[in-house]
Amino acid sequence: MNHDQAVLNRIWCETLFEELYRFGVRDVCVAPGSRSTPLALEANAHTSLKLHTHFDERGLGFLALGLAKASQRPVAVVVTSGTAVANLLPAVAEAGLTGEKLVLLTADRPIELVGCGANQAIAQQGIFSNHVCASLNLPSPNTQTSLNWLLTSVDQVLHQQAVSGHAVHINCPFPEPLYSNAPKSIYQSYIDTVAVWRAEGGIYSNKQMPLPMPTSIAEIEQRKAVVVIGSVTLQEAKQAHQFAAQMGWPVLCDPQSGTTSDWSGFDIWLQNPAARAQLSQCDLIIQFGRRLVSKRLHQWLEQQVQAGCDYWYVSPDFERDNQSHLPQQHFVCSIAAWLNVVTNREVQPVAWANELPRFSAEVNKQAREIAQSSLCEMMIALHLSSLVGSADLFLGNSLFVRMVDMVGQLHGVETFTNRGASGIDGLFATASGVQRARSNPMLLMIGDTSALYDLNSLALYSHQETPVVIVVTNNDGGAIFDLLPVPPQQKQALYQMPHGYRFEFAAKQFGLDYVRPTSMTELTERIVGHFAHGCGALLVEVNTPPNQASQHIKQLADHVRALV
Repeated sequence: MNHDQAVLNRIWCETLFEELYRFGVRDVCVAPGSRSTPLALEANAHTSLKLHTHFDERGLGFLALGLAKASQRPVAVVVTSGTAVANLLPAVAEAGLTGEKLVLLTADRPIELVGCGANQAIAQQGIFSNHVCASLNLPSPNTQTSLNWLLTSVDQVLHQQAVSGHAVHINCPFPEPLYSNAPKSIYQSYIDTVAVWRAEGGIYSNKQMPLPMPTSIAEIEQRKAVVVIGSVTLQEAKQAHQFAAQMGWPVLCDPQSGTTSDWSGFDIWLQNPAARAQLSQCDLIIQFGRRLVSKRLHQWLEQQVQAGCDYWYVSPDFERDNQSHLPQQHFVCSIAAWLNVVTNREVQPVAWANELPRFSAEVNKQAREIAQSSLCEMMIALHLSSLVGSADLFLGNSLFVRMVDMVGQLHGVETFTNRGASGIDGLFATASGVQRARSNPMLLMIGDTSALYDLNSLALYSHQETPVVIVVTNNDGGAIFDLLPVPPQQKQALYQMPHGYRFEFAAKQFGLDYVRPTSMTELTERIVGHFAHGCGALLVEVNTPPNQASQHIKQLADHVRALV
């Protein structure tokens, strides 16, 4: 056998990608680089894998995050060695908190070139710390290490990911040469050691997980419960609504659920003593999905459970989501499976909290009076469901997502967010990944500081064909700090950091259509018109005074707080 390291590198990568495919990977995100050549070429050679490319590894990680978020499948990420690997950390940290399955394939120098001054070589082993659920540091490809070992080692990492979610890191040190025209058949006997696996088409070493069984709820039919719907799919949210209606219980919908209820606006009306007292009559809270936006809801939940209210939490993610460290019954299973079991029986609904919808209606009425049909963040939030129509919605981590939580009413909208670490980075890239996975029109709502942070990921929209509308709410910096008790003397310089930028020429640089409407009517016409007749990406810039949104929120809260 003639030795050709480049061919051997590719045989290992071919084997790796075939097993990833069998574990459900369909999308591979690739950044340019030489050391990652074996990975990039073999990903490209696999006819059932779809490649997505981006020149910026930080944006690439978030692109993969969006693909995984929307497809509910693991997504592979290929980068070269060095700081390219480090740039994946923000997206990996987010996935570590929200559960998306990323498979990080990081090319590396062989061990003899690490820690000795070689170019583009950093310590990559363990670089993601506990932000990944499992790591595998491969040896450099060689014939003394069997392909059988490679498969069982990869399988162990991927099975661990299947159970716990989150990202896994497979570090791949490739010796040179990296390029060769020789055929793989020069190693045919080595390849044939896993011939049966190649022919059969299944995972090399499988593990069977027992199916969790949801509990029966016959004993709670007569209780006063509140259903809280967090970050779930639209289908799961609809099932949770059906369950609550069957039981006669109020529903508090986080905007990430894409749904609303007669009890909307709770972040505002929980400040009213009478409304809060009525809701606090509940003796059971059932929460579906994680990562609630409303801090005020978190505070009420904490006080309620500490006073003796039972707290059930249904999520397939084994990880703890209990920031107040409350006594909690966590059902680690599919939300749909849990609901299918508990709704499959006749019950006698016990309706309660009948006065609370009055407060919700008052929140909506007063918000409209405050906004006065002007082009402001409150008015956009009030009309968001009609603006998005049948498109998907991605909400960024600016003041606007809180405005939607307070006054928005989403009527069955598939909604996506990055509410794990809730960072303002990578939002353009994540939304692009979501849109590519679903192939649906999308409305992206993002703040100006977030937009500046991920500006180069607008390149991902340059060749977009499906209509996408990017709305940048530009209040000239971090207006969200108006809601926080930051030192007033330093608020502008150290927190808000006004920049004075507009986004027209950023849109032009990346070939995107651009408009800056001056009225709510014009905004509506532009967005609805683009979804109906447009093609590609439209960037809509909405300029508002820096402190307008916070003033509107304060006015609304003061009014509702005084209601009797």
